[in-house]
Amino acid sequence: MNWFRGSWAVLQKDLRLEMRSRYALNMLLMFVLSSLLLIAFSVGKEAVSERMQTALLWIVILFSASIGLGRSFVAEEEQGTVLLLQLNVPGSQVFAGKLIFNLILLLAVDVVGLGVFAILLNMPIENWGLLALTLLLGSVALAGATTLLAAIIARATNKGPLLPVLLFPLLVPLLLSVVRASRSALDGGLGFPGATEDLQTIALFAGVVITAAVLLFDYVWTD
Repeated sequence: MNWFRGSWAVLQKDLRLEMRSRYALNMLLMFVLSSLLLIAFSVGKEAVSERMQTALLWIVILFSASIGLGRSFVAEEEQGTVLLLQLNVPGSQVFAGKLIFNLILLLAVDVVGLGVFAILLNMPIENWGLLALTLLLGSVALAGATTLLAAIIARATNKGPLLPVLLFPLLVPLLLSVVRASRSALDGGLGFPGATEDLQTIALFAGVVITAAVLLFDYVWTD
């Protein structure tokens, strides 16, 4: 119970700070909306294949995560609260709280991005359950990788460009699987039978990334 209380305290702190400033949420949503509107205006009335639609959706989600989620630990460094957290909360609890906070932000991006995409590009979604499951599993994996890398680069001098540079090579297998699984959820896709292997890959990727992050985070957090 103490472990859950510590994780919940870190999550509450981040949520309260975000509700006061709305910095990360506003930045993420504005980036998503501007990117999707730019895509829609560029495409115009031309038909876009389902594979291209899912690829564009996940590109927007990935770039949103690399831009907004890296603030989770950078803000602690800027506010001088890192030492306070290190003295009062074990590293695993800090990671859990930050991971859930980043996941909440990412799910908000998913909802807004998918809604705008479906309206502007007339996305032919046939299996909402499969698409929702793909977005959830992909977001968990993306949040896990982003949270660990954000902790690593928080003390670097040039924080801005480091997260995308480190994140993209790590997420190549994940991106291939989420695009294929999302395509199976659209009109003409194979549905759950065709996405089973990709869903397993996404789930395994998320499990491996989060397990590795939990094992390594104490070293990253205290050194």
